[in-house]
Amino acid sequence: MNNLSPDYKRIYTDIINKNHPEKRELCQKILEKSELSILDILKLNALIFTNAGRETLKSNQQLRSYDKSTICEILEYQRKNNYTNHQLALHFKLSKNTITKWKNYSLIFSC
Repeated sequence: MNNLSPDYKRIYTDIINKNHPEKRELCQKILEKSELSILDILKLNALIFTNAGRETLKSNQQLRSYDKSTICEILEYQRKNNYTNHQLALHFKLSKNTITKWKNYSLIFSC
């Protein structure tokens, strides 16, 4: 048992089958991938739980964590789309300070 991360594919498939069968088609393309990235998980979460309350969204935002590859992917997304830090923060629901910190780290660790 080398992989200690949760089986997100199975978790989200169960959630869709039990609670939101009408959203199966929306999420099918993402769930067909062999491995889900953190960005895929965030997309699934947004697609499934679109009616989440303000407190739930705030709580979920505070509990997010990102690995190095996801940070690099987000910063690459910014470069490709010529987004400012503010635009990127709105798109991914992050703080501008977090993005600035990531950019400083990416200079040191080279994404």
